[in-house]
Amino acid sequence: MNYEKNQTIIKLLSECVNECSYCASACLEEQDVKMLARCIKLNIDCAEICNLAASYLSRESENIDRIINQCAEICEICAKECEKHKHMEHCKRCAEKCRACAEACSAAILKSV
Repeated sequence: MNYEKNQTIIKLLSECVNECSYCASACLEEQDVKMLARCIKLNIDCAEICNLAASYLSRESENIDRIINQCAEICEICAKECEKHKHMEHCKRCAEKCRACAEACSAAILKSV
């Protein structure tokens, strides 16, 4: 991967971290928090893996492909869960950002092979 490409993905990963963190927080303010428990947990998982992936990309770790692959999978899982609650604006936005991040990570994996 090259520096410019890394910066583009790092920006997207950072946006995903922010969106997932906001979504988890907003879900905690909803009336039926118990119904949103899986969504909240996945938001946290997704934010953490995106943050880790951004760190690996920043230093061009030799293990980046492994982390990016896991990141794509977790972002997709989070997107699917958030889509179940798309009637809530924060879940809708989070699903969109997670899906975009998953697609960017998957594309990065394909280009590095």
